[in-house]
Amino acid sequence: MNFDLSNLRQKFKDRDYKLTPQRQIILQVFIDNRDKHLSAEDVHNIVRQQANDIGLATVYRTLELLSELEILQKIDFGDGRSRYEINETSSPHHHHHLICLTCGRVIEFADDLMEDLENIIAENSNFSIVDHQVKFYGYCQECQMKRDE
Repeated sequence: MNFDLSNLRQKFKDRDYKLTPQRQIILQVFIDNRDKHLSAEDVHNIVRQQANDIGLATVYRTLELLSELEILQKIDFGDGRSRYEINETSSPHHHHHLICLTCGRVIEFADDLMEDLENIIAENSNFSIVDHQVKFYGYCQECQMKRDE
């Protein structure tokens, strides 16, 4: 996705929203942290350093809006906190995640080996699949080493 400011303003305007200064600050957090999967609390802690007047409720509302506008992708890693990342592609197929059960680290991988399986499932079930998410839960290399000690 192209994060040109005029592009984003148009995306907001098309849906009768404004790209307010608070929304720009929150969006900038994701641009500056492209490799991270941030929760509302993570974002709030970052924006508080720049703009003390942005409350947690504003962050939550903005993240939901950015997700609704498909600027951010909302992800559930099963720990009770939604995480968000920039929706980098207009393709319905996204990268997938490895989630460490000990430290909570999230590692992305882009191998889309699911395409063949998805086609078989779609054909066998006469179902039009538009998206999928794959999450593997286990232990990262560092946590494996600590467990073996």
